Amino acid sequence: MQSLFSLNAFFWKYRYRLFLGCLFVIGTNYFRILSPQITGYAVNEVVGVFEHSTPSINTSSDFLVRKIVEQFQTISLSEKIFWCGIVLLLVAVISGFFMFLMRQTIIVMSRLIEYDQKNEIYNHYQKLDLSFYKSHRTGDLMSRISEDVSRVRMFTGPAIMYFINLAAILGFSIFFMFKANVKLTWVALSPLPILAITIYFVNTLIHKKSERLQSLISDLTTNAQETFSGIRVIKSFVQEKAMLRFFSSNSELYKDQALDLAKTEAIYFPSMSLMIGVSTLVTIMIGALDVIHHVPGASVGTIAEFVLYIQMLTFPVSAIGWTASMTQRAAASQKRINEFLDIQPAIKGKDIIASADFPGQIKFKDVSFTYGNTGIEAIKNFNLEIKKGEKIAIIGKTGSGKTTIAQLLLHMFEPNSGEIVVDEVPLNNYDLQSLRSNISYVPQDAFLFSDSISSNIAFGMELKDESLVVKSAKEACIHEEIMQFPEGYQTMVGERGVTLSGGQKQRVSIARALMRHPSLVIFDDCLSAVDASTERTILNNLNVYLRNKTAIIITHRMLNLFDFDQIVVLENGSIKEIGDHSTLLALGGYYASLYKKQTQAMEA
Repeated sequence: MQSLFSLNAFFWKYRYRLFLGCLFVIGTNYFRILSPQITGYAVNEVVGVFEHSTPSINTSSDFLVRKIVEQFQTISLSEKIFWCGIVLLLVAVISGFFMFLMRQTIIVMSRLIEYDQKNEIYNHYQKLDLSFYKSHRTGDLMSRISEDVSRVRMFTGPAIMYFINLAAILGFSIFFMFKANVKLTWVALSPLPILAITIYFVNTLIHKKSERLQSLISDLTTNAQETFSGIRVIKSFVQEKAMLRFFSSNSELYKDQALDLAKTEAIYFPSMSLMIGVSTLVTIMIGALDVIHHVPGASVGTIAEFVLYIQMLTFPVSAIGWTASMTQRAAASQKRINEFLDIQPAIKGKDIIASADFPGQIKFKDVSFTYGNTGIEAIKNFNLEIKKGEKIAIIGKTGSGKTTIAQLLLHMFEPNSGEIVVDEVPLNNYDLQSLRSNISYVPQDAFLFSDSISSNIAFGMELKDESLVVKSAKEACIHEEIMQFPEGYQTMVGERGVTLSGGQKQRVSIARALMRHPSLVIFDDCLSAVDASTERTILNNLNVYLRNKTAIIITHRMLNLFDFDQIVVLENGSIKEIGDHSTLLALGGYYASLYKKQTQAMEA
C-alpha cells in the first residue's frame, strides 16, 4: 500500500476536482438517506389507520423530512401517500443528479491522472540510457505503461469514489439509525466485525496473487511482442507450432493464476450477501417482537426504515471487496511502475555547455569500456585525436569495437575509464540534446518507424520541408525507387520498415541523416546492403556533402572514393594500425591485406 503514496502528487494537482467530488458524494447520499425516513412515515400512517391511531412526527428524522411531513398533517391519507411518492421521486432525481456530478469529477480526475502518469512514464523511458534497454524486455515496458497504469486508474477513480461513497452512506445511515432505534442499530450492524475480519485475510491473499498475476501479464506481453516482431524468422524456420506451444504454456500459467485470484475474490460477494441477509432477517424479527410487545419507540414504519437502510448499505458494503481488490491490484501495479521511475539514467549530461555549433577537436584519452550486461570489454585504452573537418575511417572485424566508439561519442554510454574531450572539455559536460542535435548518426541496423517515407526522412526536423526531403533522398540514391511506389513519398513503410528491402532502408536512413546538416556525421557500416554502383553514386554525393564537416565512417571494406585523413584499424577493442592510406599500405599489415583482397575481387 505504501507504493500508492506516490500518487499523492496527482491528487494534489487535481485537488479541486477531488474536493468537489467528495461534496457531490455527500450530496447524493444525503438525499438518498431521506427515502427510508419518508417511507417509514408513510408506513406508520397506513398502519395508524388500521389501529385507529394518529402517529406523531418522528423527531429522529432529518430536519428536512420533518418540515415536509409537517405539511402533510392536514390532508387525507390518500393524499399523504400520493405526495410521499412525489417527494420520493424528487429525492431520487436530485440524488441522481449529484451522482452524475460525482462521476464527472472523480472519474474524469482518474482519466486525467492516467494521462499524466502515462506521459510521465513515457518521458522517463526516453531519458534512460541504452544499458537499461539492453537489460529490460520491450513487452515488460509496454505492460507497465498500459496494463499497470490502467489498474492504477481503477484505484484513482472507481475505488476512491466507492470508498468515499461507502464512508458517506455509512455515516448518514448509522447516524439516523441510532437516532431512530439504538437496539435495532446494534442488531443490524452486528455482522460488520465478522465482515471486516474476512476482508482482512482475503486482502492479504489478493495482494500476493495480484503481484504474481502482473508479472505473468508482462511475460505474456513480451512473448507476443517478440513473436510478432520476429514473425519472418519464425515462418522461415517453420517454428509456428513451437512458438504456439511456448505462448500456450505462458498463457496457461496466466490462466491458472487468474482463476486462482478470481476464486479468492469470489469469497467476498457471497460473504457480503450472507451477512446482509442475516442482518435483515434478524432486524425484522427483533423489530417485529418489539412491536408485538409494545416496546416504546417501536413501530412497523421503523422496521421498514431499517430494512431500507440495510438495503442501501448492500451495494456500498458489497463494494468493499471490489474496492479492496482494485486497491491491492493498483498497489502491485504502482510498485512495478515505481521500480522503473526510481531508476535514474546513468547518462545525464550537464548544462555547462550547450553550444548551437558542435566544437571542433575530439580526443579519446585512454578510453576503456565494458558492457555491463555481458561483461564484454569492447574498448581497451583507446586513444584517438580527430581535428575539425577531418574524415576518419574505422575498420575492423566484427566485434572489434567499431560501433561502441560511435555510441560513446554520442554519449549513449559512459566510459569505464579514460575520457572523451571536445576542445579540451569533457564530453559529459555537454548538454545531451545539444550534443546529439549536432551529430547525424546512421546506425548499422537501420530503423524506420511505421510512418510514411517522407516522415521517416524528415524525422528529427522541427519543420518538414518537402523539397529538402526530396533533395536528401536524391543524395542517398533512393528518390527514383520512392517515385516508383504508388503513393511516392507518402508510402507507409510498415513496422520497422518491413515493406522495404535492406538496401532501401539503409538509404532512407542515410537520407534522414543528410537532412540535418550537422557538424559531425557518423556512418556505421550503412552501405553494406547496397550494390557497388549505388555505393559509388552515394559516395560521390557524400564527398560533396561532407565538405567542411567532420565525418567518422565505420566500415568493413575499403571506400576508395574517399580520401581519409586517418584510417583506424581496430582489433579486439584496441588500435592495431593507424595512418593514411599510403602509410598503411606501406606497413603491409591488416589494412594492406584487406585492400589487396578487395582490389582482386573487383578486378575479377
